[in-house]
Amino acid sequence: MSDLGKLLVLVGAVAILAGVALMLAERANIPLGRLPGDIVYRGKNTTFYFPLVTSILVSVVLSVVFYLIGRFRH
Repeated sequence: MSDLGKLLVLVGAVAILAGVALMLAERANIPLGRLPGDIVYRGKNTTFYFPLVTSILVSVVLSVVFYLIGRFRH
């Protein structure tokens, strides 16, 4: 059970760091979620939003972070 507890603490720490990073990005006027290439369709009674470029950017950053973590663990 100790491994599960460590995992939960790690997940919580990552969530806190992600929240702090988003707050800092907002204060620095980095428009995460409103980047060029994000798809927004506004109809008469509906709005469809798909953050395509933001998703790609987050994926690349997380891939680099996890690569570095894996590289330094060995």
